[in-house]
Amino acid sequence: MFSLKYIISAVAVASSASAAAVNARAEDNVLATQATTVTFCSGSLNPPNGCAAIPIASNVCINFTGGLTFLDKTVSNGLVPSGVICTVFEQLNCESSTVSDRVLLTAGTWDFFSVTGDSGPVNFNDLASSFVCTSF
Repeated sequence: MFSLKYIISAVAVASSASAAAVNARAEDNVLATQATTVTFCSGSLNPPNGCAAIPIASNVCINFTGGLTFLDKTVSNGLVPSGVICTVFEQLNCESSTVSDRVLLTAGTWDFFSVTGDSGPVNFNDLASSFVCTSF
């Protein structure tokens, strides 16, 4: 037969493990709700001039319209966080008709006078109208 002391110990251990699992899930939920942002500037990144830190969702196109209109066709610099890759488009709605009207930004800071196009470095200064990012 099991002693009462053994049963109480087993219940205490199970409760402790269950509480730890609940805390881990709560921490995961907090991290999931923290927004990842990319920053685009019409001026410089450092010191910040004409910048907007824009919350992103993976694979959602963001146009430089509404409150971001000041960036439409004026972006000169960008900052992409680690674990994110973005494609920036010359047209609205993340549309591309040629390989020269979009650029790819990996993690780091970017001067739009020389960014990665489909066929090598290109001058994309003052051309951006929309972008889409993917987290990995």
